[in-house]
Amino acid sequence: MLSAILVTLVIGGALGLVLGVASKVFEVQVDARIEEVTGLLPGYNCGGCGYAGCSGMAEALVTGDVNATAPCKPCKKEQRDAIVAYLKETPGPNGETVTLRG
Repeated sequence: MLSAILVTLVIGGALGLVLGVASKVFEVQVDARIEEVTGLLPGYNCGGCGYAGCSGMAEALVTGDVNATAPCKPCKKEQRDAIVAYLKETPGPNGETVTLRG
């Protein structure tokens, strides 16, 4: 009985160590600007822009797949201007900024 408990503890510890190392080695860096732009969008998740919700639109804006905030129909002018200014002033992990049309 004691040997079964020890074997289980050793295997569990080894697997935990492997998972801990793998989480550091294979970590995916997420651009923090995506979260900020998602917060600046209206949050309706209507899909009217052609993306699956506001987070999809935010990712497209940050990566440069979309060069204007116009596809977001419910977005007000103030929100569009805030997004354009934020992306113009805030560099990403690679040090580059994104220039959009309002």
